Amino acid sequence: MPVARVTEITSSSKKSFQDAIELGIARAAKTLKNVEGAWIQDQKVVVEDGKISAYRVNMKVTFILAE
Repeated sequence: MPVARVTEITSSSKKSFQDAIELGIARAAKTLKNVEGAWIQDQKVVVEDGKISAYRVNMKVTFILAE
C-alpha cells in the first residue's frame, strides 16, 4: 500500500496563474519523485504602479513516498 506525503509550495509568474501553476509543478517534479497531483490553495497578484506585475499561487503537492 503506497504512502503519500503533501508539501506546500509557492510559485510565481509574470504571465498568468496557469503559467505559475505549470512552473511550480515542473519545479516540484525535479525535486520530488512520484508527484501525483496538486491542490491550488490560493491565488494572488502583485500590483505595482496600478498594474499586475506577478501572479502567485500557493499549492499543496501530493507525492508517493518510495518504498
